[in-house]
Amino acid sequence: MLLRRLLNIAICGASLAFLPMAAQAAADIGKAAPAFSVKTATGETLSLDSLKGKTVVLEWTNNECPYVVKHYGSGNIPNLQKEATAKGIVWLQVISSAEGAQGHVDGPTAIKLNTERGAAPSKVLLDYDGKIGKQYDAQTTPHIFIINPEGVLVYKGGIDSIATAKVEDIAKADNYVKLALGELASGKKVSHASTKPYGCSIKYAS
Repeated sequence: MLLRRLLNIAICGASLAFLPMAAQAAADIGKAAPAFSVKTATGETLSLDSLKGKTVVLEWTNNECPYVVKHYGSGNIPNLQKEATAKGIVWLQVISSAEGAQGHVDGPTAIKLNTERGAAPSKVLLDYDGKIGKQYDAQTTPHIFIINPEGVLVYKGGIDSIATAKVEDIAKADNYVKLALGELASGKKVSHASTKPYGCSIKYAS
């Protein structure tokens, strides 16, 4: 009798241990993108569900990272943002740097930085606890994810094919994000749906 009770407790404990993992969707290509609801730099709350019907780009950023500086200082990412938003695409910049870590800025500072850099994201998401970053397994700045209008993840990876902090390499690289957005708009399958991200590691809260 006692053995049976202990066995039941063990089984229940094992089942409960798996619940959080089962409940948290992974960011897998071809599957629904993990849902989120988060504060933006302008103070409102934004949910992914509210963007159904639109193509969404998630861009992890850290203004102090040399790789981010490369793509912003050259105008590469700001130009991509402007081209995308002009076509009705929602471009969300995500800051997952924990308080006190490199790249952590408050909302007004994030907006000021974007103005100074000529950047044009639709919104800036303040993911200081790293919840969204860990849902998507975002690893670097930059790290890009693209979600189609049906809410399905269709791209994740690097911004382009040359993993350096050298501005001169931008012109020589295959821009995976621009390619993916073009293919998506044309009704084609994204040809490079998963690529290797490069940049600085995201400074998550420990």
